[in-house]
Amino acid sequence: MTKKITIALLAVLLAAAAYGQAGMKKVYDEEINVNQQIDKALSQAKSAGKFVVCQVGGNWCPWCLRFADFITKDADISKLIADNFVYIHVNYNPRADKTDAAKAREAEKMMKRLGNPGRFGYPVFVVLDAKGKVLHTQDSSFLEEGQGYDKAKVQRFFKNWTPAAVGAK
Repeated sequence: MTKKITIALLAVLLAAAAYGQAGMKKVYDEEINVNQQIDKALSQAKSAGKFVVCQVGGNWCPWCLRFADFITKDADISKLIADNFVYIHVNYNPRADKTDAAKAREAEKMMKRLGNPGRFGYPVFVVLDAKGKVLHTQDSSFLEEGQGYDKAKVQRFFKNWTPAAVGAK
């Protein structure tokens, strides 16, 4: 009897997690060449006097989608990002990228370029200056609060890595 209840509870939890993820907007382009995406963002950042923030993760990652939803819905954070960064969602799927040799090479090149940030889990945020130099890698777990993200922690992260804060402006 206890085993049946445990299995039923696990099924309900998995369904709830899948439903929660399915209800969020997918923000990662799974077909784009990620290195070209970064190059384009760097070009935009250079002309605008901004830095680039790469949110590395994928549509498979509920915490990645939660963060994208969180920053979109918070006007203060959205403005802080828009004023200081070119913000991109860099798709990386450690499982799927192994099935296509070309995508796997491109993903490996991108991860190396960004300082192999996957060691921090997903999402992970990589701040680049306009020349593409990695300035900071942010482990997203330090920005979390409960089942979401903490506004003060997220604002602190972004404020501390603006071009002005780093002395690039």
